[in-house]
Amino acid sequence: MTEIHNKTYQICSKCVMDTSDSLITFDIDGVCNHCHLYDKKMALLPKGHDANEQLENLIAKIKVDGQGKDYDCIIGVSGGVDSTYVAYLVKNVYGLRPLAVHLDNGWNSEISVKNIENIVKKLDIDLFTYVIDWEEFRDIQLSFLKASTPDSEIPTDHAIFTILRKLGKKYKIDYVINGINQKTESHHPPMWSQGHSDWKYIKNVHRIFGTKKIKTYPHGNFLTILEDTVSKKWISILNYVDYNKNEAKEIIAKELGWKDYGGKHFESTYTKFFQSYILPVKFGFDKRKMHLSSLICSGEITRNAALDELMQAPYPLGDQNNDKEYILKKFGISNEEFQSIMDLPIKSYYDYPSYYGAILKSKYYKGLVSLAKKILKRK
Repeated sequence: MTEIHNKTYQICSKCVMDTSDSLITFDIDGVCNHCHLYDKKMALLPKGHDANEQLENLIAKIKVDGQGKDYDCIIGVSGGVDSTYVAYLVKNVYGLRPLAVHLDNGWNSEISVKNIENIVKKLDIDLFTYVIDWEEFRDIQLSFLKASTPDSEIPTDHAIFTILRKLGKKYKIDYVINGINQKTESHHPPMWSQGHSDWKYIKNVHRIFGTKKIKTYPHGNFLTILEDTVSKKWISILNYVDYNKNEAKEIIAKELGWKDYGGKHFESTYTKFFQSYILPVKFGFDKRKMHLSSLICSGEITRNAALDELMQAPYPLGDQNNDKEYILKKFGISNEEFQSIMDLPIKSYYDYPSYYGAILKSKYYKGLVSLAKKILKRK
C-alpha cells in the first residue's frame, strides 16, 4: 500500500527539489540525491571528441543498415522542443531519412499542431499520425484519475512507445531516435510517475475503474519491457551533442518556424492542466521543480531564477479555468464529479497489480536481462 512520509520541509541547496518528493534524501551539505545521481550519469556520457566520434559511427551504421529501405530511422514528434530539435538534427545535420510518428490522443493544442506541420513540411519528411480511439482512451484516462495515482499521463506514453515499436517492425526500421536526454531531464522522482511501460498496471487500473472494453488501444507486454531494457536500437541522440535547450529553441524557431507553447509538455492541453493544477492541488508537488532542477545542473538557469519562476503560477488563472471547463466537457463529467475525484485518497503504482509485483522485483529478473543481452549479442 501507499506509504505516507512525514518529513520536515527541506529544499536542496543546489537545485530546487524538495521534500514534496517523499523519497528525497540530502547529504551533509544539503545537496539532494537527484543532484548526485545527475553528476554520476553525466560522468558516464561521452564528451567532446569521443562523443562526436561515437555519434559519427552510429550515424554511419544507421545509414548502412537502412540501405534499400524507405526510411533508416523513426522519430517521434509532439511539437515540443526536444522532439523538434531531434527532427532537425536527424534530417538537416546528419542526413538521415526518418519517418516521423505522432500520436493524436485528442489533446493537441493548436500551437503543437502547427509546429508539427512546420516540422514535416520544412524538413520534407513523411509523417505517420496514429489517431487513438477517443472513447477508449477517454475511459482509460478517467480510470487513472479515479485510481487516484499521479500517473495519469502514462497511457499516452505507453501508446507512443508501442506505436514506434510496431511501425519499426512494419517498415523493417532498426532504429528509434528519441529526445530523451540526461542533461536537461534527469531529476525524476519515482513516486511522481511510474509504470510507463507496464501494460499489466494500465490494464488492471482500467479493469477496476473503466466502463468500456479495450479493443484498439496500442499496448506492449512484459516481453516488450525486456526488449526495451536490452535493446541498443533506441537512440538518445541528444546525449551525444552539447545540448542546450534555449539554443535549441532559437534554432528551431529560426529554421522551422517553431512556436513556444509556454512550458514543459504544454503542447497538450490535458498535460498542461494535469501538471499545473491536478498534481500540485491533489498530490502536493510541482513538476516544474524537476525540470528546473535539471536545467540548474546543466548550467542553463540559475537557482535564483528557478526559485523566482516557481513563485509564479504555471500559467494564467483565466486560461487554467478555461482549460478545466474544456477538459471536463470533453471527458463528459461535471464539476462535482471532478471534485469527488480530487477528494479521493492518494494512491500509487504499488497499490495496483503490475509487472513490478509479479516480475520486475523478482530475483530472477536480472537473470532474464542478462540472458536477453547475451542473445542480442549473438544476432
